[in-house]
Amino acid sequence: MAKNKTEKEFGLSSWAIDNRTVIYVIVGIFLFVGLSAYYGMPREDFPEVKETKIYISSIYPGNTAEDIERLITDPLEEEVENISNVVEVTSTSQEDYSIITVEFDESITVEQALQKVKDEVDGVKAGEDWPTYNEAKIEPDVFDLNIAEETPISNINISGDYPVEKLKEYGEYLQDEIERFPQIKEADIRGAQEKEVEVAVDIYKMMAAKVSFDDVLNSISGGNVTVSAGNLIASGQRRTIRVIGEIEKPIELYDFVVKSENGAIYLRDIANVSFKEEEKTTYARSTGKNVVMLEVKKRSGKNMIRAAEQIEELIANVKQGNIIPPDVSIEIANDSSEKTLNQVNDLVNNIIFGILLVVGVLTFFLGFRNALFVGFAIPMSMFMSFMILNLMGYTLNTMVLFALVMGLGMLVDNGIVVVENVYRLMDEEGMSRTEAAKKGIGEIAFPIIISTATTVAAFAPLGFWPGVMGQFMMILPITLSVVLGSSLFVAVFFNSVLTSHFMKIDEGEKDEINVKQLILYSGILFVIGLIIFISGGSIKALGTLMVFMSIMLWVYKYALSKVADYFQNVILRKLEIRYRRFLKFALSGFMPYVFLFGTIALLFISFIVVGIAQPKVEFFPDNKPNQIIVYIEYPEGTDIAKTNEITKKIEQDVYVVLENYVDNTGYNYMVDSAVSQVGEGAGNVQTDGGSSAEMPHKGKITVSLREFKYRRGKDSEELRKEVQAAVQGYPGVLISVEKDANGPPAGYPINIEVVGKDYNELIQTAEKMRIFLNKKGISGVEELKIDVNKDKPGIQVNVDREKAGELNISASQVGMQMRRALFGAKAGVYKEDGEDYDINVRFNEENKYNKSSLFNQKITFRDMVDGQIKEIPVAALVKEENTTSFSAIKHIDLERVALLYSGVLAGYNANEVVNNVKAELKGFDELPNDVRFQFTGQMEEQEDNMNFLMGALATGLGFILLLLIFQFNSISKPLIIMLAIFLSFIGVLFGLVIFQMNFVIMMTMVGIISLAGIVVNNGVVLLDYTELLLSRKKESMGLPATYQLRNEIVFNLIVEGGKSRLRPVLLTAITTVLGLVPLAIGLNIDFFSLFSEFDPKIYVGGDNVIFWGPLAWTVIFGLTFATFLTLVIVPVCFYLVNKLKYRIKGNKQ
Repeated sequence: MAKNKTEKEFGLSSWAIDNRTVIYVIVGIFLFVGLSAYYGMPREDFPEVKETKIYISSIYPGNTAEDIERLITDPLEEEVENISNVVEVTSTSQEDYSIITVEFDESITVEQALQKVKDEVDGVKAGEDWPTYNEAKIEPDVFDLNIAEETPISNINISGDYPVEKLKEYGEYLQDEIERFPQIKEADIRGAQEKEVEVAVDIYKMMAAKVSFDDVLNSISGGNVTVSAGNLIASGQRRTIRVIGEIEKPIELYDFVVKSENGAIYLRDIANVSFKEEEKTTYARSTGKNVVMLEVKKRSGKNMIRAAEQIEELIANVKQGNIIPPDVSIEIANDSSEKTLNQVNDLVNNIIFGILLVVGVLTFFLGFRNALFVGFAIPMSMFMSFMILNLMGYTLNTMVLFALVMGLGMLVDNGIVVVENVYRLMDEEGMSRTEAAKKGIGEIAFPIIISTATTVAAFAPLGFWPGVMGQFMMILPITLSVVLGSSLFVAVFFNSVLTSHFMKIDEGEKDEINVKQLILYSGILFVIGLIIFISGGSIKALGTLMVFMSIMLWVYKYALSKVADYFQNVILRKLEIRYRRFLKFALSGFMPYVFLFGTIALLFISFIVVGIAQPKVEFFPDNKPNQIIVYIEYPEGTDIAKTNEITKKIEQDVYVVLENYVDNTGYNYMVDSAVSQVGEGAGNVQTDGGSSAEMPHKGKITVSLREFKYRRGKDSEELRKEVQAAVQGYPGVLISVEKDANGPPAGYPINIEVVGKDYNELIQTAEKMRIFLNKKGISGVEELKIDVNKDKPGIQVNVDREKAGELNISASQVGMQMRRALFGAKAGVYKEDGEDYDINVRFNEENKYNKSSLFNQKITFRDMVDGQIKEIPVAALVKEENTTSFSAIKHIDLERVALLYSGVLAGYNANEVVNNVKAELKGFDELPNDVRFQFTGQMEEQEDNMNFLMGALATGLGFILLLLIFQFNSISKPLIIMLAIFLSFIGVLFGLVIFQMNFVIMMTMVGIISLAGIVVNNGVVLLDYTELLLSRKKESMGLPATYQLRNEIVFNLIVEGGKSRLRPVLLTAITTVLGLVPLAIGLNIDFFSLFSEFDPKIYVGGDNVIFWGPLAWTVIFGLTFATFLTLVIVPVCFYLVNKLKYRIKGNKQ
């Protein structure tokens, strides 16, 4: 320690004290800007995850999965794999569609990655072998995907006694209005198809009239046009000539001549024309009732809450303005904004509750006036943090708010040190307020800067968290760093000004408000509050709060102040005396060795106890369902009508279960909405994510539950089990009942990749593994499924090349003839009311699904001998056979792969179940030589993130050690503090065992890292002050700074230092713990409704306590034990080190 340390000043804080008017203005500005930022920041439940992934989607109608793989996927994959910075290439090839995902490392931006992929795709597309469709090359779509923009924030269900076509019109009106909102990306219509003009030809009439598909297409495309013929100048005028040929009504097509040889053949002679919905690819229902549904998706970074409010306002205006008939029902379902708002509000209320607890404790420890000085740091630091985070582009989400909850106790640490030190100089040295503030802050400025830096250093490595999980979690260390930096700024600048202006030595009569002042202050608060309360509105709560504060002034004067005074002057003094005695006892004789080695032994015992108890290990907190999702899957090739029928039956089973939660008034207190989708939009996000292909064989029922507080104590996990039991017994249908997942996507708990070259062999191996594991009857496995199969029915058509070649007919002609018959071909566009509708020519219903009609249609060709146009049936050129094909072919890094996956049943631990699966698979002996398997999904994520967190903990501890060495210019003192950090793990480990809590890798590990940053503060506070006492002692004795004092002197100074720092150490620990307690126990109080409606809406539990509880308890357990370490073991270690130094130096001195 430097000599005459107390005479130093810290320039910045001294400047602030001398210019306090400027500081008060800055405080006002920060409060205003921070408050504006708080209300202006977009609300989200979790941070947006922006992956560096680029997607390539290609649509090639009429092709099997094998054809798509060979023609589209393979050529593209081979090129993009060689792009620099590529981490992994995955793909899915299925009928008509290919999707390739190119994942890049984090050293490249999404824009750069997108351009690189586009360049490679353009190169492949330019090749001669690239396939064409409708005489144009297939156009792969290259794009990036934001998960937040692809997840619907709500469904708008439109129903009524109207045709679907009319309901769709109303849906399109709402769609146009909603998509105008700046927060909304798109609103997709489900349950209704786009319209088209269908020209349904009769193949037999065409053959009789010798009309070909080309004749029909050419007639429509050539006749349904409007052409500009140029300008004609006549009589000095320039007139534009337009040839009008576009139809005004679809029925006009009947008059088109399709062939004129040997008499005109009109379209009406061979076809029916209709203006109708396209073929059904989607169904939607709400609680069993057919609806037209809008699936609303928001833009990245936009305010979900504001978007939901605007949609509600729009619907209300539409209903009031009779724009849509009043008997049309418009309902909002699966509204994510409500859950987000409740989670955010609950955390905000946790922060308020924590602030009240912290300020209450400060009042008892420091007195009312000093508690206000210190407590001022909490709102000021938070508003500064909101201002900074808003400028950094972050949203207000649960990660940000939890960081504020966790930082509550730490926010006051610096303020406590500042206020206490200034108070000590005024009391002991007799300095004036201004002088004491300047000298006092100058004395501790450097220690609190280093102390804050060490805390930030513990969190800093988390800011380099890689991958999706890193993007999700890194906002926590960023927010904590911003908050702690803000609290340091507040302590140095704002607290210095407040103490220099308002601090008094005596908390007694000088500080006491006399009755006249009390009547004046409380009266003003009461009257203003009463006026605001009577006026009502959104600020009614503020009026109630002011009235409450006016009453609390009287309560404090005549009750609480006396209790606080008794606590400070009696209880704390007794506590200090007893602590002093206990510390003397711990430092006497052999006791230092007993305490030190006893605590170290306790650390080893704690590891042994954990090994025996073996707490359950989880990767991520296992949330209670807020949505129950029933996935229904028929075999590939199932018609959508059949899938729709089975979905209806399963719906009824689900609704019977849901009826059990309806009360006498008809209100379902568990379920908010239940929506069903069949076909488009019915895929599973985890297995079908990114695919825009039609899914006629899949259905989905989404049951959205009410918020936790409204469920009357019922467990939503039990409801999921009931639904799971109710939907069993449907042969030939795969049914899985899942729940919404917290956090970023990590795959299924049981996720086995089976890799090989021969896809038949690969799928057979996966099926054998599935059967093998099912026979083992492993508890907790929900249902093992394989994501691909070879059950998709098909017809393989082989062209007789010799016969076709003799007639000059190519396989391409045969294929195109059959493709047109089934898929049709676009012949033009019909325009109506500003909308464009395709005109498609195809077989009529009777012919299209008639195998005889398909193969007996005739192909027109020119005879190479006589040059005549002739016809021959397709059946004469081909042989056909029924086959099965792959539902999809999947690749990972160009290798074929099948996924064997399953969820875990409710009540089972995922890690234990997976370990049992791994153990059983060791006995699987039917694995071919060229096939291998590996566990991925959650297990892979778990291992990667555990390794990172262990590295982050080691790195954080390294940073802390370096900073401590820099502060103390010593090795021994930093090592003492580091030992205290390691020993604090005792509290964590015993806490997990005693309270039978799970070890949640993501949360418990982050809690341990956080604990290291918090524990170091108290150690610094104690050792720094003890070192200051030693320096002062040497200075008073005229000894050099390097002189080693005798053991008895060091003994007394350590005891004195411990006693003097008992209050700040206890305060730091208690305020941090109390700040986390409301969240840890799940106690929720709505302070806004308390003061506006006199209803606190108290409840215990909820999503936040499930998600954040493990982290909060880790800090509480560890810090509680670490307080003992700081107050006892740190002085013991410091004393033993000084004894050793004296033994080495004593004789020499």
